[in-house]
Amino acid sequence: MPRQTTLEHSSQIARQETRSADTTRTRLLDVAFEEIYLNGYQGLRVDGLLEKAGLTKGAFYHHFPSKQALGLAVIDEILAGMVDLIWSQHLKQFDDPIEGIAVSSEFARGMLGERTITLGCPLNNLAQEMSGLDEAFRARIESLFRSIVDNIAGELERGKRQGFVRQDVDSNAAAIFILASLEGAIGIAKSQRSSDVLNSAMNEFGRYLNSLRATGSHQR
Repeated sequence: MPRQTTLEHSSQIARQETRSADTTRTRLLDVAFEEIYLNGYQGLRVDGLLEKAGLTKGAFYHHFPSKQALGLAVIDEILAGMVDLIWSQHLKQFDDPIEGIAVSSEFARGMLGERTITLGCPLNNLAQEMSGLDEAFRARIESLFRSIVDNIAGELERGKRQGFVRQDVDSNAAAIFILASLEGAIGIAKSQRSSDVLNSAMNEFGRYLNSLRATGSHQR
């Protein structure tokens, strides 16, 4: 068996270090997301984060120059990934966009589980907490909300072309209302710690979605 060259050995070590660094960064982001979801961004403490992650300050500052940089990375990577999964990948699987919106809303609720009632929506929580305090947070959160609206509006427009959605529907206005309805329902249910409140609101949400249907199209 040929001996490993110095260059090959160095490359192997570099790859191992890269994998280790990636794992450390991912660990920091995952724990930060959980801490922010539980206690808010302002309640996040770097020392507490590192204790829970089992990492050092050196590891933290190797990846993030500040707490703000970590918070923005949580938005850009974790929350943006959730938005893409629910409101792009999942939503676009459905031939009928109204069914897709309804099922994707339930899919989002299922991702959060019981925390939908106890903690609410992590994106909307952060919007309420930080949009008025930090412009970088506000801009990134607004971009994610806009992407949700754009995806829903795009599906409604496709539905109009394919006969699922009424031609007189203003797709962008409807998409904004759909997102606002979902976030409002979750927020009220969270404040009352009530799954019954959320179920009731989601039933009415379904009625609204079906009101967008073109005459003769199949109702879910």
